Order: sequence, then C-alpha cells, then structure tokens
Amino acid sequence: MFSFKGPGLKIFAAILAVIVLGVGVYFTFFRSKGYEKTEATIVSIENDPDYIPDPDTENDAGRIVTVKYTVDGKEYTAQLDSDSPSYEVGKTVHIQYDPQNPAKITSSKGFGIYFMIAGAVILLLVVGLTVKKKLDVKKLKETQGETVYAPSEQGEERELYFLTDLGTPKYGHRIEDKERNVLYEAKMTKFTLAGPFGFDFIDYEHGTTKAHLVGHQEETDWNSFLLDNHYTFSLDGEDIWKHLKKNGVKVESRFAEGKVLFPSYTVSRDGAEIGYIEASSQYVHEEDAEEHAVANKVPVPGFYRIFTSEKNLDLLFVVALAFARSGATDDKGGSRKILFNAMKG
Repeated sequence: MFSFKGPGLKIFAAILAVIVLGVGVYFTFFRSKGYEKTEATIVSIENDPDYIPDPDTENDAGRIVTVKYTVDGKEYTAQLDSDSPSYEVGKTVHIQYDPQNPAKITSSKGFGIYFMIAGAVILLLVVGLTVKKKLDVKKLKETQGETVYAPSEQGEERELYFLTDLGTPKYGHRIEDKERNVLYEAKMTKFTLAGPFGFDFIDYEHGTTKAHLVGHQEETDWNSFLLDNHYTFSLDGEDIWKHLKKNGVKVESRFAEGKVLFPSYTVSRDGAEIGYIEASSQYVHEEDAEEHAVANKVPVPGFYRIFTSEKNLDLLFVVALAFARSGATDDKGGSRKILFNAMKG
C-alpha cells in the first residue's frame, strides 16, 4: 500500500520528477525534431471561452494566439501552442514548422523547458530532503549520543494508561497513572509531510527530556502466504523493530484473554519480563470505560493499559509507541505472529 507522506511522498515525488523531466525532454528535443525555423506574425489574440482561469495568477486569461507565416511562397495561419504577456497583435515571433506538413507548428520557445525545470526542481527537493534527514539524524546523535535506556529497576506493581491524541495531525502520546497524572510523554515539536517528525520525550518522574526524530509509518508487502504486510517507522533514522531488538526487547503477542479483538503484549528485556500491555478503547481509565460501555467494546489503535513494576518507563513507552504508530501487532512489524499465537493458544 502506498502512502502520500514520509518515504511514500518522496518516492512519489521522485517518480513524478522523472516523468516530468521526460516530458520536458521529449517536447524540447524530440517532438519538433526535423522541424525548420521561420518567423511568424501574430494576427489575433483571443480569450479562450472554455478556459478556467486561475484566481491566484495575474493576467491569466487562457489566450488563443493565432499567427500567420509563409513557407515556400504559401501563406499559412495556425494557432500557437504557447502564450506570453509580451505577445501582441502585429508582433513577430519565432516558430518551427514540419516541412512535411507546414500547417503543423510549434513555438520555438515551447513549453518543454518549463517541464524540464519543474522536474529538476522536484528531483532536487527529494534529494535535498533525503540528505537533510541524514544530516538531522547525524546532528541529533552528535548532540546527545545514541539512545540509551535506563536500567531495569523493580518497584511496586502498578496499572498505567497509554493514550494517543486524536483529531490532530500533530498528535502525541502519553502514559498516565490512575489519578491521570502524566508520567511520560512524547510531545511533537515539528510536523512535516516529507521528513521525520520532531518529538520531545519527557520523563516527568525523573525530570528528563530528550529529543527524537520519529518517521512516518511505512507499509510494504511481506509476501507471506497470509498476504501479511510489514508496518514500521524509524526512530532517529533506525527501523523501530530493529531498534527494539538491538536494545534486548522481545514482545510476545497474542489476544487478551476473553477478548478476541484486543491484542496484548508481554514485553521482555534481555530475557526478563518488564511489563504487560493490553490494547484498549480510547477509554483506558476504568471509570471512563464504565461510562462508555458500548464504545469500550472495540479497541482503538494507540490506546493501551500497561501493567508493570518497572520504575523506569522509557523503554516500555517506546514499545507501546512502536505499536501505536506503526499499526503492527507483533515485534516483526506484521500481524501474522499474533494469529499463530492465537491458534496455538
């Protein structure tokens, strides 16, 4: 599946740039190949009655320019395929004509050059954005180093709630306790359609803030026999699932007991369990769930209940973030594993 954002937007723009460049090259160098040059005189300029003007463009009248010219002593009249604010009746312009059919003409100025310029500009933007992303990631790592998570430290068992902002493109995520105090939060600081989002990860319990670059969701065919797809995004330029594996994280995915639609995740770090995450509706707090009993029957992506005795929530937060933003249901970025685990259960 293709998305018009992030990597998908840049791929689409690159393909579009190549097509536009190709059209420009064709019209500039091949369409009029073999044509001969001559001069023509503008005999009339009329507004095109079928043309819909652009209100943001000045002097945009959609004009039909008619010229008169002579080839081998015979006079021809034809419409020009270009217009210019400098054109006026009686003015001499350069044209090219087909010697096999002199009635077929094109402006020697043509519009192919504009396609070439547009294609080149789009391509430069794509390359520039790609380079900028790499430089931003490099600068981030030079400034604050590689992401390092706090060591596992056990405390009392607690039930926490992971929520995602809805109704805004600049959405963030947070973990709350039963009293709705925000304990950990990812607050978006930079929104963009092409490059990665800027986020501040704020640990309120320990008073720390760290900047991160979070990429757009990517979806690609996995080509399994279940036709599964692969869902992912990047964290500081690294695939989120590779990032978690590198930090010793393993997630066992299955459906929550007695809840066929609700995925659940047992999260381990270096072989030791650090938390249990269960999908929820947007009413993660018990009192809200009771008040909205009907709406609470269906899970909503990005909302979870977390059961843990960990004092440091940074790694658990990133695990929940991985599922909330990617759309995957297992730690390989797909949904196949959870189905196998459900069948085994």
